[in-house]
Amino acid sequence: MQPDIHAEKILILDFGSQYTQLIARRVREAHVYCELHPFDMDLAAIRAFNPRGIILSGGPKSVYEAGAPAVAEELFELGVPVLGICYGMQLLSRHFGGTVVPSGKREFGHAELHLRQEAGPLFQGFFLDGKSPVWMSHGDHVEVIPPGFEVVAGTDNAPVAAIQNTARHLYGVQFHPEVNHTPRGEILIDTFVRQICGCSGRWTPGQIIDDAIARIRRQVGADRVILGLSGGVDSSVAAALIHRAIGDQLTCVFVDNGLLRLGEGDQVMSTFAQNMGVKVLRVDAEERFLSALQGVDDPERKRKIIGGQFVDVFEEEAAKLADARWLAQGTIYPDVIESAGAKTGKAHNIKSHHNVGGLPDYMKLQLLEPLRELFKDEVRAIGEELGLPHAMVWRHPFPGPGLGVRILGEVKKEYAEILRRADAIYIEELYRSGHYHKISQAFAVFLPVRSVGVMGDGRTYEFVIALRAVETKDFMTAGWYPLPYAEMALISSRIINEVKGVNRVVYDISSKPPATIEWE
Repeated sequence: MQPDIHAEKILILDFGSQYTQLIARRVREAHVYCELHPFDMDLAAIRAFNPRGIILSGGPKSVYEAGAPAVAEELFELGVPVLGICYGMQLLSRHFGGTVVPSGKREFGHAELHLRQEAGPLFQGFFLDGKSPVWMSHGDHVEVIPPGFEVVAGTDNAPVAAIQNTARHLYGVQFHPEVNHTPRGEILIDTFVRQICGCSGRWTPGQIIDDAIARIRRQVGADRVILGLSGGVDSSVAAALIHRAIGDQLTCVFVDNGLLRLGEGDQVMSTFAQNMGVKVLRVDAEERFLSALQGVDDPERKRKIIGGQFVDVFEEEAAKLADARWLAQGTIYPDVIESAGAKTGKAHNIKSHHNVGGLPDYMKLQLLEPLRELFKDEVRAIGEELGLPHAMVWRHPFPGPGLGVRILGEVKKEYAEILRRADAIYIEELYRSGHYHKISQAFAVFLPVRSVGVMGDGRTYEFVIALRAVETKDFMTAGWYPLPYAEMALISSRIINEVKGVNRVVYDISSKPPATIEWE
C-alpha cells in the first residue's frame, strides 16, 4: 500500500520574514512535507492540519508593540514541538513570561554563537568546538528567559541566542538557521523535524511521483485533460507526470504566441510529440497575442492580457475535444504562496501569476495542478526521475508571459525578433564557456530606448540589450553573477555584430532585493 506522504506534516506560521520560504525549503530537504500559513491561522484549522511540529518564522515587527502579530494562546498547549526563529523565539519567550527589549546594538549579518552549557537535543551536530557561525537579523533580544527555559547559547551582542524547554519540546533561536549564511543551519532544522518531531522522511521524489499519479487518476477518472505546454520546466514536468498517470487521456496544447525563445516550438514538439509519444497540438497564435498587446506598456496589464489569451486559446482547443473536462497547469508552490500572500494582505504582491488566479466563470474546465505543492528544485528532481532530458529539466526559468515581460514597455514583433536572437547568442556563449550551469538564471532584456553608435563609417541610432545573470538557491534572494570581462566582451560583440537593430549591450549588476530577478 502506498504510504501517505502527507501524514507527517510540519506547519510553518509566517510573521512576514523575507526568509520564510527558506524555512520550508529546509524542511523539504529533510524529506518532510510542510506548509506555510499566515501567523493568525485559526486554531481549529491548525488542529485539523494535525502537524507533527510547528515552526514560528521571523518577522519585521517587535513583540511588545501594540497590535504585534501573535498566535492563538492555545497554540502552545497542543503538545507538539515548537521551534521559534528570531521573532518566533521572542514571541515564544514573551508568551511564557520572559522579557523582550530593544537591543542596544542591533545585529545584522554574521555572528559567532557560543555554547553556554551542554547542547540539548536540538543542537546535536550544530556546534563544532563549542561554537558555530550564524546569521543574525534582529533589533530586539530576549533579556530575561521564561521560567522552565534555559539558555543554550549566545553571541557577544545577544547573550540569549538559543533557548530550550526540553520537557515541553519548545525551542527558540535568535539567528536564522534557514539561510545559507548559517553553514550548519540545515542540520538544526533536520534535527527538529526528524528527531524532535519524529518524522521519518517520506517526502522523496519517487514517493511524490507515486502519490501524484494516484491522485491524478482518482481526480480525473476517465476524463480527458488538456494542458498548456510552454517548454518550461514546470509545464514540461506536469505533462510528463500526467502522461505517466493517464496516457492518451492527456492532450497538450502548445501555443506559439510569438513570445518564445529561438527555436523553442520545434524543440518542444520534438521532445514530447516525437520522443515521448505525448499528443501535442501546436497552435500558431502569434498575431493574436501581439494584436492584443498593441499599445500596452504596463507590465501587470501585459501579464493579464497574455494570461487571458492563453485561457481563451485553451477553451477553444478544449471545445474541439468533446470530452475534455480538465485544464492542467504547471502551478508550483511559490506561485501559490506569493498570490495567497497578496490576497490576505500578509505580503506584498510583486507580480501576478496568471496560472493561480482560477478560471473565468464561463470556462467549463476544472483545474488540475499536480505540482502545486512543490518548490522548483523538487519539480526538477521529479523531472529527472521521470526521464525528461537533463537539458530541459535544468533549463533556466522562463516566465509564463515569455518575452512579453522581457521586452520593456510595448511589445512589438520587431522587438521580439531582436530579443530572441540576442538571447540565443547569450545563452549559447554561456553554454560554450561552461558558465550556464553555474548560473541560476540568465536572460536578455530588450530596452525600448535608442542610443547613438558608430558602425563602420556611419552613425547608428539603435536599441539597447541588457544582460541579466543571477546566482540563487531559492529565488527569493539573489546576487548578480560575476561573468568574466572577456566573456562579457565576446557576448556583447556577437550581439552587436549579429543582431540587426542593436548597438549597445549592458550588464545588470543589481541584487534581489532591492531589484527583482525579472525586469518586469
